[in-house]
Amino acid sequence: MIAMVPAIDIGNFLGDDPENMSTALQLLLLLTVLSLAPAILILMTCFTRIVVVLSFVRQGIATQQMPPNQVLIALALFLTFFIMAPVFAEINEEALTPFLDGDINQDEAFEEASIPLKEFMAEHTREKDLALFIDYAGMEQPETIEDIPLTAMVPAFAISELKTAFQIGFLIFIPFLVIDMIVASVLMSMGMMMLPPVMISLPFKILLFVLVDGWYLIVESLLLSY
Repeated sequence: MIAMVPAIDIGNFLGDDPENMSTALQLLLLLTVLSLAPAILILMTCFTRIVVVLSFVRQGIATQQMPPNQVLIALALFLTFFIMAPVFAEINEEALTPFLDGDINQDEAFEEASIPLKEFMAEHTREKDLALFIDYAGMEQPETIEDIPLTAMVPAFAISELKTAFQIGFLIFIPFLVIDMIVASVLMSMGMMMLPPVMISLPFKILLFVLVDGWYLIVESLLLSY
């Protein structure tokens, strides 16, 4: 039995009518933006720092897949929305609402929406990282934040966030590393060479993390870092 595939008429999109062609291009642009939305969320917001730090916490405790990836990603996502709320509100007020009301066109809406994001990213981007991409592209030194193109700002912001996240992750690892070293030394002095130190140190690391209210401290540090 041969399945019949319904035909799709794309003649209206490929015709000579400029209006239909414009509609097709707008639809294609919309689908492209939606496909790039995850990358935009990850690289232009605080999501990168948050999810990397939470991953370091899980690896430092050595609890394998606890908490699960879905929980860490969801927590990082909601923390991102919480931190970025003022920026999103400004974008909605200055760009989205006027565009939907017909007061500005698409180009003006894009420019207005990029300004709050650029200000947020510039505040947390190292000058060294930003200068790397500006110098490599041979651009003139921008006079204001608005003059910095997103093609240079976004990767500079991303590597700055990664550096900060790894610095926080290093500080998170230190107390857990101390516990591992103490447990390993105790087991070696008792002659228990075949017993994995991780099995013994895991309960102590979980206990330490719970006693100091670790999740509260981690989230508080992330919020204060912005």
